[in-house]
Amino acid sequence: MIIFLNGSINSGKTTIANILAKKNSNTALLEIDTLRQMINWMPIDKAVPINLENVVSLIRNFSNKKFNVIVPYPLSQKNHDYVMNELKDINTKIFVFTLSPKLEKALTNRGNRELDDWEVERIKYHYNIGIHNPIFGEIIDNTEQTPEETANYILRKIS
Repeated sequence: MIIFLNGSINSGKTTIANILAKKNSNTALLEIDTLRQMINWMPIDKAVPINLENVVSLIRNFSNKKFNVIVPYPLSQKNHDYVMNELKDINTKIFVFTLSPKLEKALTNRGNRELDDWEVERIKYHYNIGIHNPIFGEIIDNTEQTPEETANYILRKIS
């Protein structure tokens, strides 16, 4: 099984991905942001296509070895379409969930995370382009949910 956790920066993707990975054995957690760090000198609009190409290769590799895969990352319609097209021949179920807390919640510091100015502007950008409200997958308003509640909801949906 492959689970994409879509949503803006600070929507809870990584936290929920970590919970899901702990609750699902034999799971690879693919943080595209880690791939981004490898080429952090490159402008983000140039790095994203490379990162998506690399994550598709990693998904294929883990899936071929019978791993479950979780990918937390903000997906635009274009990037979603690219990834789904590249994985159309893969022989496993693919789920896409979008975490969509209210903008005010996404703009707050949560846990140990202190948002910097770039992150605040990026969150606003994600909401302006509709990352939080795509036409693909299932949208989860996790504004009032704990990460555990959101993860348990996803687990129920995929079982």
